Amino acid sequence: MTEQVPEQAPGEAPGEAPDQAIPWPSRLDSVVVHAAGAVCRRRAHGLLPTADGPVRLRLTGLPRTLDGQSLRATVLDGPPGWRVTEVRPAVEARLRGPQELPELRHRRTELAERLDALNEQRGLLDTRIAQTADLRAVAPDRAPEDPHRRAPADAFLALADFVDERLTALHARAERVREQLRQAEHELSVLDDQLARASSAEPATPVETSAVALLTLTPSSPGTPGTQGTPVTPGTPAAAGELVVELEYLVPGAVWVPAYRLSHRQDAPGGTLLLRAEVAQHTGEDWTDVRLAFSTADLQRSTELPRLRSIRIGRSQPAPPPSGWREPPAGLGELFAGYDRAAALPAPAPAPVPAPAPVPVAVAAAPLIAYGAAAPGGPPAPPAAAPRAMHAMHAMHAMHAMRSSAAPDVLRKSAPPPPADALSVPAAALLDYAALTLAGPAEPAARRGRLHLAPHAVPGATPAPAAPLALPAHAVLPRHSAGSFDHRYDAAARADLPSDGSWHTVTIGEIPLSLHTEYVCVPSVDPAVHATLLLSNDSDQALLAGPLEVTVDGEFLLTTALRTLAPGATRRVGLGVTESVRATRRTEVQESTAGLRGGTTVIEQRVHVGLANRLGHPVTVEVRERIPVAGDKDIRIEERAGTPGWAAPTEAGTEAGEAHPAGTRLWRVELPAGGRAELEGGYEIRIPAGKALTGGNRRN
Repeated sequence: MTEQVPEQAPGEAPGEAPDQAIPWPSRLDSVVVHAAGAVCRRRAHGLLPTADGPVRLRLTGLPRTLDGQSLRATVLDGPPGWRVTEVRPAVEARLRGPQELPELRHRRTELAERLDALNEQRGLLDTRIAQTADLRAVAPDRAPEDPHRRAPADAFLALADFVDERLTALHARAERVREQLRQAEHELSVLDDQLARASSAEPATPVETSAVALLTLTPSSPGTPGTQGTPVTPGTPAAAGELVVELEYLVPGAVWVPAYRLSHRQDAPGGTLLLRAEVAQHTGEDWTDVRLAFSTADLQRSTELPRLRSIRIGRSQPAPPPSGWREPPAGLGELFAGYDRAAALPAPAPAPVPAPAPVPVAVAAAPLIAYGAAAPGGPPAPPAAAPRAMHAMHAMHAMHAMRSSAAPDVLRKSAPPPPADALSVPAAALLDYAALTLAGPAEPAARRGRLHLAPHAVPGATPAPAAPLALPAHAVLPRHSAGSFDHRYDAAARADLPSDGSWHTVTIGEIPLSLHTEYVCVPSVDPAVHATLLLSNDSDQALLAGPLEVTVDGEFLLTTALRTLAPGATRRVGLGVTESVRATRRTEVQESTAGLRGGTTVIEQRVHVGLANRLGHPVTVEVRERIPVAGDKDIRIEERAGTPGWAAPTEAGTEAGEAHPAGTRLWRVELPAGGRAELEGGYEIRIPAGKALTGGNRRN
């Protein structure tokens, strides 16, 4: 049985505290990576005690980024008579010891402390160097009646030698400290880079927050089938035994793109196409020994049925607002007026109050301090009971007067309601009441007291990183290449994927494929002959667009882009120029006149193509030519039979998903090893005299 998460506070259960739940560890079993995000399934098992009432379980090990609204639970196996009646997420915090933190963070902390000590040492040395450099010889004060005395030169020289010696030693120490500082900064940058690429599942702080699932198992009511389909006898407690529970939830921060590797041998008729997936995930949880599957479906796509609107004939009228929507009530700005006034009141200055005399009005009218604020200058001496009561009474009257006078200003400061045009047609997302949250007084003035969307997440969860991830070369996102259909690919074996946000390669399996090598040449543009592979998808799944690594005879050849290949379709992949197959082309043009008085110009062109195969095996060469296409009905173009005969692409049946220009003609020639072939074709153009251009007919 599967239950949806109810809207309750996490960690609370009616009638039972969360610490009374039985803790069960859970293990990640399978993950389906979608176009954006992933659906994870965890399994937990344990011994269930005999009970005639609900049993609370606390399943641990869940990631902090899970979507709480997507949490589901199912009893897979166990004794009959148990069903899931409630499952909801909660957050737990645990204090980790220093020895439980990763080694990288230990090294980073020690290196940061060492760096601080070196910086402090460098500062002290700079200060000592500056103080030593400021040492100067100062002559003693001499009275006017004292006789003249010469300055002691030896003392000046001794002081200079001392300063030089001291500065030399200090500068040497400072240079060593600077070198150690540079080395420590480099090591710190290396550690920061390693930590940035490390798995986000490792603890980063001594306080670790983790998500748990609070599960309630209830014995089936009399006459209700249990997990094995056996009704429970009235008055009999549910059986105890080993129970297996499966959790399903959604996590963001996962993406995948398809990739391929094609292995081909020139002397073999076929090849092997290996389908792989480039996966990157930063979900805060390492996927260890899990069954992986990859889907092109979009988890965020709306699946609601479209709402058909009626078509009316008559005068146009504004569309009515959707049902369930109501504009904010009038006077919404007064909702937090008291909160604003209390926050705007300054703290009063304490004044001594004589015990026998009544409290003066000036002192009583002083503004009161805010709730919970301490009076400046220390607490005043406590007065007698009667003056204290009188002081409170005067203070209440003064506060009431201040509120009455300040109310218009506070209301004027509150945010004005939005115009009616902005509220007439709300957004469709505002009708999802389960996703709306009322903004409190701490929110900006434009949002206070209004409903706004809130993300569905576990409280305290760590959001997935929003930094964009660069795609690999020739990679295409699956939603862009899947078209209108969704596909799923299951990996052949279990795999491990760390939560580091980097691309990792996962092998899905081999795809049945038919390969045929062909050589293509367009001698009118380039006499080079290009080797190509004709790929025919013989599987029942589409091959999405992505990078294709081609290996020929065990050696890597190139990486190219493969476009989407539907089941049963054919695609041509280029392998580059083949020097061992050559092509030559020459043309013959003859011009004459025909018709009455030579009023029609006849241009006949013959094309001669020579092919030579210097490879040690036979090849199939496709030669492409093009004849002119008339844009005027008075100009006629007639083909001449070639040797061998050429054909249009549709007649030849080798389109392979390619778009050929109009007038394309193809020769398909089988050349043996070391063989040659001569191809000939042509066409005739008839141009009336009225269609000729002055100064020549620019036929090419």
